[in-house]
Amino acid sequence: MTAEGPVQVRATSLLGRIFTGHGVAVRITEVEAYGGVDDPASHAFTRTRRSEPMYGPPWHLYVYRSYGMHWCANVVTGPTEQAAAVLIRAGAVVSGVELARERRGDVANRQLARGPGNLARALGITGDDLGTPVGEPGGVTLGPAPEVRPTITAGPRVGVSRAADVAWRFWVTDDPTVSAYRRSPRAP
Repeated sequence: MTAEGPVQVRATSLLGRIFTGHGVAVRITEVEAYGGVDDPASHAFTRTRRSEPMYGPPWHLYVYRSYGMHWCANVVTGPTEQAAAVLIRAGAVVSGVELARERRGDVANRQLARGPGNLARALGITGDDLGTPVGEPGGVTLGPAPEVRPTITAGPRVGVSRAADVAWRFWVTDDPTVSAYRRSPRAP
């Protein structure tokens, strides 16, 4: 894997954008890039029925369950058949705070969409959103890039056992909504 490429560029371009789903909007503060067929940490490294949506056109959602409990939302960045995608890891709720709180419970505002499972829950994203185009109005949408690009920090991805030291996790520097780093106990 190269140090910089299309999926990393697209991942960092998502930071600061508004991601809206089912009555709640967040400003994206943390993402992880997955290089598809070239990345052993990606679900698409081996083509399966579950990963098939990642091989489709860019700018659609790839939604899956993590540990059978939490939904996680990824934006497929392509190109088609490359299956590259970006996991949306965290965000700051900018509208729909009360609805996010109903979905997440009584937690601090900075924790409403902190971590990929919490973010999907706050936005109401489920398996029904699989394949949703994020560039069209309605449903789950991704806004334009912010006028001022945030300061970005990079580090290793969270919880992956393969390619664990690849620094393809990106976050808005010093943002309180960014999740904590946890290395997989299965990583070498």
